[in-house]
Amino acid sequence: MLIGEYKHTIDAKKRLAIPAKLRKELQKGAVLTRGLDNCLALYPLNEWQKMADKLAGLPTGQVDARGFNRIILAGAAAVEFDRLGRILIPDYLKKYAGFKKNVVIAGVYNRLEIWDQEKWEAYKQKIEKEVGDIAAKLSELGI
Repeated sequence: MLIGEYKHTIDAKKRLAIPAKLRKELQKGAVLTRGLDNCLALYPLNEWQKMADKLAGLPTGQVDARGFNRIILAGAAAVEFDRLGRILIPDYLKKYAGFKKNVVIAGVYNRLEIWDQEKWEAYKQKIEKEVGDIAAKLSELGI
């Protein structure tokens, strides 16, 4: 299970260290892609396969499905960890997420989300104010 919030920096060579306790679930491989809300999503290989299978099942005749598939699948990159537990963030993904130097790695159960730190703080403040309303809406779904 991938959980927690960790602050890190991207070095001059576009490398990001993933915390050791999170790397355990990523040992068998990982895929980095565009996430929602302009973050990046880092999936363990088995979770990526589930996601890719769901995306492949979307109807190609539907414009939104094609667009979403293209953004997520074409934007995906297999990542490897160096001996210090760092991954390389490709330029196009760094640009998509608006990364400067400081980032937040957020564990969200089956994947990691990597956010520009300023964007994360703004997003988190907004959601924290709305958490009661969100919980009420989710209770209608049985959560």
